[in-house]
Amino acid sequence: MTILAPDSGYPRDFLGYGPNPPDPQWPGGARLALSFVLNYEEGGENTVLNGDPGGEIYLNETPGGTPVLGARDIGKESQFDYGARAGVWRVLRLFAERNLRLTVYGVGRALELNPAVGRAFAEAGHEVASHGWRWINYQDVDEATERQHIAQSVRTIERVVGRRPVGWYTGRISPRTRRLVAEHGGFLYDSDAYDDDLPYYVTVAGKPLLVIPYTLDNNDMKFAVPPGFTANDGYTQHLRDAFDFLREEGRAAPKMMSVGLHCRLVGRPARAAALARFLDHVAACPDVWVATREEIARHWLKVHPPTG
Repeated sequence: MTILAPDSGYPRDFLGYGPNPPDPQWPGGARLALSFVLNYEEGGENTVLNGDPGGEIYLNETPGGTPVLGARDIGKESQFDYGARAGVWRVLRLFAERNLRLTVYGVGRALELNPAVGRAFAEAGHEVASHGWRWINYQDVDEATERQHIAQSVRTIERVVGRRPVGWYTGRISPRTRRLVAEHGGFLYDSDAYDDDLPYYVTVAGKPLLVIPYTLDNNDMKFAVPPGFTANDGYTQHLRDAFDFLREEGRAAPKMMSVGLHCRLVGRPARAAALARFLDHVAACPDVWVATREEIARHWLKVHPPTG
């Protein structure tokens, strides 16, 4: 039985499911539910073109340093542009060749600037969840602006993709994000968490909200942050080790695994080759359920509805 996190007065839950997690009862008796997530952010990053003070310095081939202020950083923009022009199509081809579906974390502004890719996601049968209106840090964004951005992202995705998003992931959240998402409503799940191997419920504004945790370790972002992957074989091995370990653990206690992808990072040819090797390993394992996050959410809500 799924339970809500206890309200101890302390705003962090260290117990979770404890030593006896529930049986997720994945479809077909799968030993592991595997969720691939493609982050589509290109064009939504910090740039004076979007009214920001300066350029982006996060998650690119030359991360860190001092941002260019008051002017365009053409080189950094070009790195992001690669994800939209080439990387995204390469990743989509890899998944199409293996008949695998994924969830897209779509930044509203990025999809507004490139609606063709939004239509392509829908036509391929992938889920498009919201990754916020902008790919920025919302820690110090005022509440009114963040609320407006949530609504703007939902409207844009519905218009571009043809379907309202049912999942949410900001990434760089504010202390108010989860409450504002819940207040906006219409979402099956929230993925702004990294604290478990299974979905769980929290109480927000007096109602249960399903959380499907995401990942920062099974994530190509570590090619662009220290300490991270320095070789493609290390990336493939890391994903494979996590996959094999959880699949073996799933003989007795099935879990969920997320894999995070970025068009401008894993979409580069050498890294795409490393991803392809992992996808082939996954495709050879029939006892794994490769699912979108929406599919996982709908399954969990049906099999383990909130109680309490």
